[in-house]
Amino acid sequence: MHPIAERGFTQSEFERRTEKAQAIMARLGLGALLLTTEPEVRYFTGFDTIFWLSPTRPWFVVIPAKGAPIAVIPEIGAPSMSLTWISDVRTWLAPQPEDDGISLLANTLREVMPQGGVLGVPMGHETHVRMPAADFMALQAKLDGISLADGTDVVRSLRMVKSEAEIAKIARICSIASSAFEDLPTYIKTGDTERQAFAKFKIDLLQKGADDVPYLVGSSGPGGFEDVINRPSDRIIADGDMLLLDTGALYDGYSCDFDRNYAFGHATDAAKSAYDLAWRATEAGLQAARPGITTTELWAAMAKVLEDGGCGGHQIGRMGHGLGMQVTEWPSNMPGDNTLIEAGMVLTLEPGLAFGDGKMMLHEENIVIREDGAELLTRRAPPALPIIT
Repeated sequence: MHPIAERGFTQSEFERRTEKAQAIMARLGLGALLLTTEPEVRYFTGFDTIFWLSPTRPWFVVIPAKGAPIAVIPEIGAPSMSLTWISDVRTWLAPQPEDDGISLLANTLREVMPQGGVLGVPMGHETHVRMPAADFMALQAKLDGISLADGTDVVRSLRMVKSEAEIAKIARICSIASSAFEDLPTYIKTGDTERQAFAKFKIDLLQKGADDVPYLVGSSGPGGFEDVINRPSDRIIADGDMLLLDTGALYDGYSCDFDRNYAFGHATDAAKSAYDLAWRATEAGLQAARPGITTTELWAAMAKVLEDGGCGGHQIGRMGHGLGMQVTEWPSNMPGDNTLIEAGMVLTLEPGLAFGDGKMMLHEENIVIREDGAELLTRRAPPALPIIT
């Protein structure tokens, strides 16, 4: 059985998120915060739709200095937004390329900031403004007396530390994906193409309870693989091959992100040794992860195992990251990140190394930080490389 996770959130959770954001905004001197991307809007409103895949219409949410967020959205989204806790929903009939909600948004911002002031807009790493650049310039021209400043710290500091309700959703999808990985040797065999193997795995994830599988990458190859982010090909899996599957499956809008490695028929000694080294580096990360250390120190604990094992380089650039509504979130486990780890953070541990003739080995687990250390959300990979016969 997978962990129980109720769908959706209580209104009180959204109210707490908004109040915490407003407290940070006050410290930063922000009179309002403008949100334009799917995860930011969903985090504060609960508005959940795949209509974001269409690039035609922009969507806006304004968090004022006090009170509930205000949605400024295309009319087509009003019925769905009415299902959330947001009561102030302002709409226009979109698309209107000549003025696609910009005047309505500008009027809303001037209303909540009548004395002018500073409007926060996420501008930092792992953020973007989801509207045409010309519209963003037009908006600024309409905001007399209102200047812009970076509001990244508001959303980043809140989203990095998860509530128990968020953690429960991630734990459930991690359990579902763990079961699919454990059952994979029963239905993927030599003779399958990569495309067939990926399809079987995706179907199993959905049948086991995943809502969607938007992220599924990996590769296969004789004795190892050279690409870890590719789509599957028509390459036929053969005896002596290795296969990596890495999934970011979803449950109620929250993601897992971990991989598993398999060999078919037999594995080379080099592959077995590389797997063992990556597994032990992950173990070091599990032991090191706790409140009070930094992401750089967590990276160093894993890097030391790799270096002691003779690995002179890491090809990925970091050894894990934050996880939640998106398959990758802040922070990054890497030199120079230096984010202080807190209880409630959900992280991936992802050491990787090169071995043999250009082959790669990755290992990844998902954890939540508790007061006394790391708690696994994924079921730990076996310490020896699994071989499918």
